[in-house]
Amino acid sequence: MKDFAGKVAFITGGASGAGLGYAQIFSEAGMKVVIADYRQDHLDEAMAYFKEKNAPVHAIKLDVTDRAAFAAAADECEKVYGVPDLLILNAGVNVFGPAEASTYDDFDWVGGVVYGGTVNGLVTFVPRMIKAGPGRHIAATVSWGAFGAGSSTAPYSAAKAAQLNLMESYWIALKSYGIGVSAITPANIRSNIWQAATVGRPKEFNNTGYNVSDDTQNLLASIHAHGMDPRVLADWLKKGIENDLFLIVPYEHGPRMVEMALERFKYYASVEGMKEWEAKQAAGQTEEEFAMHCEREGMDLKSAMEMRNKAPAAGSFKDVGFGKARGDLDWVDKSKKFDK
Repeated sequence: MKDFAGKVAFITGGASGAGLGYAQIFSEAGMKVVIADYRQDHLDEAMAYFKEKNAPVHAIKLDVTDRAAFAAAADECEKVYGVPDLLILNAGVNVFGPAEASTYDDFDWVGGVVYGGTVNGLVTFVPRMIKAGPGRHIAATVSWGAFGAGSSTAPYSAAKAAQLNLMESYWIALKSYGIGVSAITPANIRSNIWQAATVGRPKEFNNTGYNVSDDTQNLLASIHAHGMDPRVLADWLKKGIENDLFLIVPYEHGPRMVEMALERFKYYASVEGMKEWEAKQAAGQTEEEFAMHCEREGMDLKSAMEMRNKAPAAGSFKDVGFGKARGDLDWVDKSKKFDK
């Protein structure tokens, strides 16, 4: 897809963060945009922006885990603008804590939104898009988390890995219909995803094994504040779609980053490799690995190198118990728990 003018985009999680960046860039490219989002306050703020621009944008309140609501949103999109030419599955949530402290609710909530929301979007829209004809495109915000196991992000990392595999499957399957598929894999984005664990988590999934507090989420907010501008991310996505790329890694050294991230599997596959891998881990990050980490996290390399050996400041991860388990979990190692 190279010509966006006059076409229709449907974006989940479209009222803030990456989703709002997508909505802005594709609206400016001449598309009629539907933004679907779980939070009404974000929808109201986004619509105030687009009304000021006099842009053709329509808002729908949507819980992506609700299949009936997804079908109703698709019907509404068709009624207002038509079948989407571009579907962007962007809704996501995350929360941090030791894998062994995870509860069913942690997995059901994160997996339900990240992976389940993608499944629901695909099953809802793909038949409609195939019937509407070729030349359309589907994209998902998959996240850098898809490439690595996360001992403190197990539900999220697993869901993102599954999401990436799913999108690749659809990329292969939909070629014959003339429908393109892309997965974009950013790391740190300037967004409100940090609010999800406190403001956006449904009560029915409230049982978490992790230490989550205003302090932990404020610390996370300070990290996301230095993330990639959502409009920059959206430009990467637009260019990737124009070039019919499946995997869009929104960094200058993207291909090399992927190569390095996936290299571990060759070590895992033999006894000798496992020993070599353990030695590599004991040696710590190479300068190249550290540079790539800084690029993904939006950190200035020189400043990061200067800070690397300094003692952590007050209000750091350790002080607030970020990524720790609840203090009352008697099976979790003491060093991984936070007692308030």
